Amino acid sequence: MQAYTIGQAARLLGVSPDTARRWADAGRVATHRDESGKRLIDGRDLAAFSVELAKGGTGEEDAPYTSVRNAFPGIVTAVKLGDVAAQVEIQAGPHRLVSLLTREAVEELGLEVGMEATARVKSTNVHIDRV
Repeated sequence: MQAYTIGQAARLLGVSPDTARRWADAGRVATHRDESGKRLIDGRDLAAFSVELAKGGTGEEDAPYTSVRNAFPGIVTAVKLGDVAAQVEIQAGPHRLVSLLTREAVEELGLEVGMEATARVKSTNVHIDRV
C-alpha cells in the first residue's frame, strides 16, 4: 500500500503542510513512522480522510484552490469495476471528480484506492493520469 508524507498529503488535500501536521497531531488522520522515523499516512487512510474533509469542510474555506491547465492532482477514493466499464473517483482537495473509463484502462494504469492520480478535465471529459 502506498503511503504519503505529511507534505504530500497536504498537497493532495489542498492545505499547507502545517495544517496537515496539526490534523495528524490532533489524531484526525492516523500516521505511522517508517524505519527512518519519517511520519507517513497510509493511502487508504488518506483517501477516507479526504472524503471526510470534503463533506465537512476543512475550516479554511477562504483558502483558494485552483488548478493549472485543468489538472486536479488528488487521491483515488473509489474504483468500481464493471465487465467493460469502470468508474474512478478522485478527491482533489475539496473537489470530488468522477471519471467513467474502460475497465482495461483502469487495469493498465493499476488504479486502486489510496494511490495518487491526477484528473485532467477538458470540457465534460475527465481523464486520469497515474503519477
